[in-house]
Amino acid sequence: MKVAYVTTDHPAAEHDDEREIALAAWLGAGIEGSPVNWRDPRVDWSEFDAAVVRSAWDYIDRRDEFVAWAHRVESVTRLFNPAPVIEWNTDKTYLRTLGVPTVPTHWAEPGTDLPEWDEYVVKPAVSAGARDTMRTTDRDAAAGHAATLLAAGRTVMVQPYIPSVEQEGELSLVYFGGQFSHAVRRHPMLTGVAETAENRATLRDPDDDQFALAERVLAAVPANLLYARVDLVRMPDGEPVLIELELTEPYLFLRDELAAPDLFAETLAEMLKG
Repeated sequence: MKVAYVTTDHPAAEHDDEREIALAAWLGAGIEGSPVNWRDPRVDWSEFDAAVVRSAWDYIDRRDEFVAWAHRVESVTRLFNPAPVIEWNTDKTYLRTLGVPTVPTHWAEPGTDLPEWDEYVVKPAVSAGARDTMRTTDRDAAAGHAATLLAAGRTVMVQPYIPSVEQEGELSLVYFGGQFSHAVRRHPMLTGVAETAENRATLRDPDDDQFALAERVLAAVPANLLYARVDLVRMPDGEPVLIELELTEPYLFLRDELAAPDLFAETLAEMLKG
């Protein structure tokens, strides 16, 4: 089986330290994987038995193009995750209708006031890696950043900063084919402490309520998913809530769980048979 490992020629993909791990595991499962630039017009996607989106991390600058690419590729081969999922998941407005507990979110509109919170996180709905995201205790500064994003034609999310992430961190639960693989405590963003290879993540066993919420989140997505990453935080009252559902190009922390690369490969092989 020939499978495209979808990446990009953008410098962002230079940070993809999971590619060789995944490709080696795929090969062990009888899958010949090849890194392929999603933006390369010379690629004949029909030559592949499937394409798996991995480090296409420049899509946020050209989301419409990326979504069109996904639908085009899916018309000639299998795409993981499916194009409708990619279209839905690359705009965080999906949080409005998912029907599960999420971080409280104010969807900013021109001329509307922000809620009264101690600290704000302001970000566009199409973003990754905290790009164009502001954390501030200054309500006027938060409103100004929201106005700037709105003026650029972007959908804007305003959320309260959750202090518990600095102690407990964000918990990411990774699934392959709907099967739980592993979970990590992620280095919290927006703290001013740089992420390094050493502090990026720590393996952790989720609590029962975190498992329950993650399963509820995945049950709300009616699609056959190769991979999923469910990112949770705890509110000040202890309730776990969804901060993000990563179904497009998530980092999967394959280096942190020895069995994860093989489970990823075996799941892909099984799905290719179907």
